Amino acid sequence: MTKIFLAIASIFGGLSVGAGAFASHALKDKLSERALEIFETAARYQIYHALALLLVALLINQTESSQPSLVIAGWAFIIGIVVFSGSLYAFSLTDIKVLGAITPLGGLAFIIGWGALAYSSLNFK
Repeated sequence: MTKIFLAIASIFGGLSVGAGAFASHALKDKLSERALEIFETAARYQIYHALALLLVALLINQTESSQPSLVIAGWAFIIGIVVFSGSLYAFSLTDIKVLGAITPLGGLAFIIGWGALAYSSLNFK
């Protein structure tokens, strides 16, 4: 899982930097101020959780056996990025309102990820 989570974290991290740059340069004059804020929120949460996924990968690598709660945390962060940030990116670009209704599911995945990470900390030496 370490290699998979490291690779995905790196990809998501790089994409979030690209998304932020894209928003500040290419989208600045094309989106409303509110849509631009939504897009930037998506990029911000994506980088935060790419870093959280990186932490999970490093913790898995440091533990003698892969704790299931760390694996759950990693997948929850991945799902959260795809659903939360992905729905916000799409919503800001298309203004399709139903996409905003999907976003909380990604937020729930983030919360599950942080909870699983907290639970796994109880087993650290």
